[in-house]
Amino acid sequence: MEKLREENILLESEMHEPDFWNNQERAQLVSQKLKHNTDKIEEFKSLTEQVEEIELLIEMIQEEEDESYLQELLENMDEAEKKLEAARIVALLSEEYDENNAILSIHAGAGGTEAQDWADMLFRMYTRWIESKGYNMTVLDILPDPEAGIKSVTVLVEGTNAYGYLKSEKGVHRMVRISPFDASKKRHTSFASVDVIPEIKDDVEVEINESDLKIDTFRSSGAGGQHVNTTDSAIRITHIPTGIVVTCQNERSQHKNRETAMKMLKSKLLEIKKMENKEKIEDIQGKYNQIAWGSQIRSYVFHPYNMVKDHRTNAETGNVQAVMDGNLDMFMNEYLKMKAKMT
Repeated sequence: MEKLREENILLESEMHEPDFWNNQERAQLVSQKLKHNTDKIEEFKSLTEQVEEIELLIEMIQEEEDESYLQELLENMDEAEKKLEAARIVALLSEEYDENNAILSIHAGAGGTEAQDWADMLFRMYTRWIESKGYNMTVLDILPDPEAGIKSVTVLVEGTNAYGYLKSEKGVHRMVRISPFDASKKRHTSFASVDVIPEIKDDVEVEINESDLKIDTFRSSGAGGQHVNTTDSAIRITHIPTGIVVTCQNERSQHKNRETAMKMLKSKLLEIKKMENKEKIEDIQGKYNQIAWGSQIRSYVFHPYNMVKDHRTNAETGNVQAVMDGNLDMFMNEYLKMKAKMT
């Protein structure tokens, strides 16, 4: 807490500089950091006060031998335990980019309509989770299928610790169910991959050679009315040395789509650079698929029984519908605890 308070003094001092708002990007970063620190301090203060109130209630019950406060005590203890557990989880979000926004991509696996429907179901699941956290979501790129579902979607999730939580979702997600697209009502297994990278803040510099980029423009496939059908505003950037491809078609402006796509590419390259312990971006070579199909992290079984199981932590639940409605905190929290034990 003392470190956060000291940092806030420096941030507030910077905000009082006469030319503070001249640099809008820096001003926004400082304001967000100040709010994030202040929220942490207030949360700690609230929890401390609640623990003190619990201690007071215990003393009253002991001294007066009056059990009429017992129910209130139990309720306060239960609430405090939940808050403490949530605070413990947040404390585990200590890696370099955990506080950042996240870029989440979903890709349907092999299997046509069935896999595309599964990708769409996952998209709905994450949308519900994002809403429950009060985060903002912007669809950067989506490739719907005329028959059913989506082939792929990429979204920007904005909110404190968005990447810290969502990084646990990176991998292959497997579904088993009776397919509504199969007239013979056979059981089908479908796969979709989820990729998550942190959105790199503007104050992080990444050197990328323009000669390493192949930039294509095309017409957007999402919503947008007549403008979408007449303007090649969507951007696809291929990083030739690695084979990484990023696409953005969210904005009507080609310039803005290019700006966002470049930010996505920088984030992906930085992640790979860190993963491979490379000195420079230029050192990274080779093809990088979204995710290898062998890296299955979670199974969602709708038939012959109901169960969602995470294969890394062994966390599981029989309430599949709750999970599909965005109740993912248990899986994310168990993943963070596992990572903490490993380090």
